[in-house]
Amino acid sequence: MEDVTLMAGTNHTEAEKLQQDGPAIILIGAQLGENIGKAVRAMYNFGLTDLRLVAPRDGWPNPAAVPAAAGADIVLEKAQVFETTAEAIADLSFVYATTARRRDMIKTVVTPRKCASLMREHATAGQKFGLLFGPEKAGLKNDDVALADAIVSVPLNPAFASINLAQAVILMSYEWFQTGADQPDQYTPQLDTTPATSEDLQKLFDHMEVELTEAGYFRHAQRRATMKRNLRNIFKRADMTKEEVSTLRGVIKALATGGGPGWLAEKAELGLDPEGGVNKTPEKDGK
Repeated sequence: MEDVTLMAGTNHTEAEKLQQDGPAIILIGAQLGENIGKAVRAMYNFGLTDLRLVAPRDGWPNPAAVPAAAGADIVLEKAQVFETTAEAIADLSFVYATTARRRDMIKTVVTPRKCASLMREHATAGQKFGLLFGPEKAGLKNDDVALADAIVSVPLNPAFASINLAQAVILMSYEWFQTGADQPDQYTPQLDTTPATSEDLQKLFDHMEVELTEAGYFRHAQRRATMKRNLRNIFKRADMTKEEVSTLRGVIKALATGGGPGWLAEKAELGLDPEGGVNKTPEKDGK
C-alpha cells in the first residue's frame, strides 16, 4: 500500500481547499474497486468530496478502493450508493454526461473548459450539479446520456480518444478547480529573500560599468551608451533579489582583482599559474 504520509505533494499541515459547491461525481456501473479508488484520489486532489455510485459491479464498500484512494478517506466515507442514475441525480439541477462516442440524439456538446465555466455559473447561483461517468469498458448508455443537459467531449486524438475513468475524473475536476483558483498564471517564489531595490541595481550597474571601463569594454565611444543600456536591460529583466545582486557584485570584484591577495597566495601555494593552469617547473639535472 502507498504510504500517504510520504507521498510527494502531500502535506497534511496545509489547510484543505474543499469544494463544497463543486460538482457531484457520479460513477455509473463502475467495475473495479481500484478504479473507483483512483477516481476518488483524483477528486480529492481538487477538493471534491461528493461521490455517488450507481450500481457498482462489485458492491460497496469495496476494500480494493482504499489503497488506490491513497488517503482520500473523506471521499470514501461520504460516498453514496444508488440503484439508478435517476435516483443519483434527483437533487441536481444540471447534469453533464462525459462521453467520447457520438450519440444518436440532439444534445449540446461542450468542452471540459466550457462545462467548468457553466458549472461555476450554477455554483454562483446556488444550484447543484453533477458529472456522469460511465463504466470502464463501454462508457455511458444512451439512457443515461438522455438524462443529461449536455454532453462533455474532450478534444483528443480522434483515432485514440479513449481515456480511463480516473483520467476523465481528474481532467474534469481540474477544469472545475481552475475556474476558482487564486494562483497567478506565473510567479517566482521569493522564499526568504528580499527583492532588489532600484538603489541596489544602480550600485550594481555603477560597479559593473567602472570595471568594464577599466577593462576597455566601453572603449568605442559611439557604441558606449547602447552597450550600457543593453547590460542594464539584461539585469532588469532578471527580477533579482538583494542576495543575487550581492553575489553578482562579488563576482565582478573577483574578476576585477583576480580573486584578491588571499587567492593569489593560495594559487602560488598550489602551483597554479595566473591563468588557472599548473606551473610546470623544469626538473633539475641530477648531475
